[in-house]
Amino acid sequence: MPVRTKLVAANWKMNGSRAENERWLAAFRAAPPGCETIVCPPFVYLAQVVRGLDGTPAGIGAQNLCLQVAGAWTGEIAGEMLADMGARWVIVGHSERRAAYGETDEIVAAKAERAIAAGLRPIVCIGETLEQREGGRTQQVVMAQLDALLRRCSVAQLVNGALAYEPVWAIGTGRTATPEQAQQVHEAIRARLAAADHASAAATRVLYGGSVKPANAAELFSQPDIDGGLIGGASLIAADFLAICAAAAR
Repeated sequence: MPVRTKLVAANWKMNGSRAENERWLAAFRAAPPGCETIVCPPFVYLAQVVRGLDGTPAGIGAQNLCLQVAGAWTGEIAGEMLADMGARWVIVGHSERRAAYGETDEIVAAKAERAIAAGLRPIVCIGETLEQREGGRTQQVVMAQLDALLRRCSVAQLVNGALAYEPVWAIGTGRTATPEQAQQVHEAIRARLAAADHASAAATRVLYGGSVKPANAAELFSQPDIDGGLIGGASLIAADFLAICAAAAR
């Protein structure tokens, strides 16, 4: 079975300024983490982050992309443009995009397909709401999201990117799925991938996202099917993000 190295991605969401970003980048360069990392700033700071992380092994990602190629799509950004700016990864289908901007399972799957076509490595987010979890529908919802993705993209294509299980009820709320709850869903995700392509499923990284902090990262990352994290709020403080990366490296 292939060894899956841990991956930790920073999703800055709509946060940052040039001055704040410079301080974060300086701290990151001063104490580079011992695991694979990706930094996903807002679009307008991509160039700054690409320059600031030049010479480090960190990857650069964007937080979204347009379903279309370049053209008359005012306000949108094509995957090819992101790649041209130095991004190599892109987050697709974050729960905030699904909830606030109406991105359906089918749109998310199409965006993942578009990212791959543009030469980007997608981090595809899936997860259930609190209502769905309390209704006993976690597996049903997550598998429906995953099946929509697999109708567009093969597991062999996704192996170069990552999946991110993010229980919506644990994002930015301070609540975190227990390691056992998270592992149960991660295991089911990998089983579904394996049903389509066993070899590629074993090599595909499935990240956990949902109020990961330095205090709980090590326990979460110790689970057999949790291959790292997609970090939101805690990624805004360089010391906290580096501590989470250190937990992954262990």
